[in-house]
Amino acid sequence: MTDLGFRYSARKSGEVVISHRGRQATVLRGADAAAFLAEAATMDEDARQQEMARLTGNYRRGNERDARNHPRNR
Repeated sequence: MTDLGFRYSARKSGEVVISHRGRQATVLRGADAAAFLAEAATMDEDARQQEMARLTGNYRRGNERDARNHPRNR
């Protein structure tokens, strides 16, 4: 199991606050919040962590190795 450091909390107003390592990363409202809560209820923790990473934009894009080998990054 991989803990990426994401946590979420649902507010009474229907908003969902997603935090990363204790800092607020994003707030989902309306249909996005409802869809996330419905999906999160059916996911295991690994999938939930990946989904929160995707929603916040904080995830690996698959090009890290290419970027490391680029001439300007040497």
